[in-house]
Amino acid sequence: MPPIDADLRSRLAPGGTLRAAINLGNPLLARRDGDGSVSGVSVDLAHELAARLATPLSLHVVDTAAASVQAVRDEVADIGFFAIDPARGAGLAFTAPYLLIEGAYLVRYDSPLTANEEVDRAGTRVVVGRGSAYDLHLTRALGRAEIVRAPSSQTVVQTFLEQHHDVAAGVRQQLEADAARHPGLRLLPGRFMVIQQAMGLPQTRGDVARRALADFVEETKAAGFVAAALARHGVHGASVAPAADHS
Repeated sequence: MPPIDADLRSRLAPGGTLRAAINLGNPLLARRDGDGSVSGVSVDLAHELAARLATPLSLHVVDTAAASVQAVRDEVADIGFFAIDPARGAGLAFTAPYLLIEGAYLVRYDSPLTANEEVDRAGTRVVVGRGSAYDLHLTRALGRAEIVRAPSSQTVVQTFLEQHHDVAAGVRQQLEADAARHPGLRLLPGRFMVIQQAMGLPQTRGDVARRALADFVEETKAAGFVAAALARHGVHGASVAPAADHS
């Protein structure tokens, strides 16, 4: 990351405080603790960036990816943590990914589905969190199955069960936890997608700010900061993304 000067600080945190959008919809990245505070890998990265900028940090906590995207797009927040997707490109600039996360399907034990490739069939209803990376991806990828949008990623399995749909789609770790709580559920083997989780900022901040944020992501990956955060928060089902290819 380039040396911190007044110009760069003003681009990344123009109000003098770094405002980070934190999405609680993906439990691998952030969660609310019993005392009401928020913790997780994305929170650690936000604190680290604020420390390097020598600015205070303010967390803009939301429950869905769509709300997080909108907060940064509207410049209510200066940075956010997003799955890279072409549908989110308008108004945002992304870094290379810092994490790779698997997306999986959950079905009932008596479901005839046994493989990811079998999901895209007429009459199959797949529940996703509205505006999530899975929603965006499956909207493009599924040609015959029907997509049912739950209010948030946290309510996918609840919607799937209560409304008697066929498939729930989401973060593998979250679906595994839901399957453990609800007897009679199983995950289909493998994954249907890999999410590239990155940092982002408003495009209006310019290329200098984008490069600085990209350098920050690469430095935290290379220094082991991201891997240490995964271990500290007990995150399984996600891996540190490889170094960005600048060739």
